[in-house]
Amino acid sequence: MLIRDLGEQALLQKLQRFCPPAVVGDDAALMAVATGQSVVVTTDILVDGVHFSIGLATPGVHTTAPADVGWRAAIANLSDLAAMGASPLGITVGLGLPGDLPVSWVEQLYEGMTDCLAQYNTPIVGGDICRSTVLTVAIAAFGQVLPAQAILRSQAQPGDVILVTGVHGASRAGLELLLNPDAGAGLREGDRHRLIKAHQRPAARLDILSILQEVYRLQSPAPVSFRVAGMDSSDGLADAVLQICRASGVGARLERAKIPMPSVEGWLSPERALDWALYGGEDFELVLCLPPDLAEAIRERLGNAAAIVGSIVAGTEVWLSQSDSQPDVALNLNQGFQHF
Repeated sequence: MLIRDLGEQALLQKLQRFCPPAVVGDDAALMAVATGQSVVVTTDILVDGVHFSIGLATPGVHTTAPADVGWRAAIANLSDLAAMGASPLGITVGLGLPGDLPVSWVEQLYEGMTDCLAQYNTPIVGGDICRSTVLTVAIAAFGQVLPAQAILRSQAQPGDVILVTGVHGASRAGLELLLNPDAGAGLREGDRHRLIKAHQRPAARLDILSILQEVYRLQSPAPVSFRVAGMDSSDGLADAVLQICRASGVGARLERAKIPMPSVEGWLSPERALDWALYGGEDFELVLCLPPDLAEAIRERLGNAAAIVGSIVAGTEVWLSQSDSQPDVALNLNQGFQHF
């Protein structure tokens, strides 16, 4: 059955079963916020042919199953909340749908979203649908955070170190395998699966919030309040560091040898791995700038899932330090992906 055969109201009824019955059904959702918390709001738009490919906008190119589109759409927004230090409250979903799209595709999209959101106890609390020639998924996510514990891009200071979670470039490597299945013919199946999963089913680093609170609480008996600069790496590691530095009015120095990158012998060259780590994007990891002792405490808690990759310095330039035989490289925002 196609969307145009089902009709708007019948489709809405199908989609409302993915939402808590007590929340949906009116013109807007009522959401409670804990005393003293600030509301955090973010929105993200995913477009077929730009953020995912199902064969409509780009015939013959199909990299993402509908459930994976839903998962990634949810994670993109939850990651923004994590980057602010916020705990999620709920999301709304707006869909622009071609009339000849199967109803089953939309249901699987919602199944992917709810499977993802269930891990973080986050409901879908509303949304909207409309007819569109291009398949579009627009999500608004809502969270809460104590104002003194918000992570802001503008809080980095010289002397801070740069801590990153996870591996950077894995999502881009997974996309490459989906676009060119023969490219990684010699890969072990476990490596192939790991990289493709990094692209199709990433995680939101909401686990870092409790670790931050615990580490800062250990430093002082006073109520938890901390200075942490950060953002997520949805547009690449270089973009995140550059954006933080611009907002904070500081510079930075990254050390190439310390950046966690995919290591796949015989397929991924060191230069390509570095390029994908810096500019590949969609890893949805966190990039945090904070004092060295606190960063080290967090790194010890996370083990191999985190690394200290550089430091914040005076000035405004961001440099990548390479080996002794290679010159340092200046990074700038023009090198990464830009929509326009």
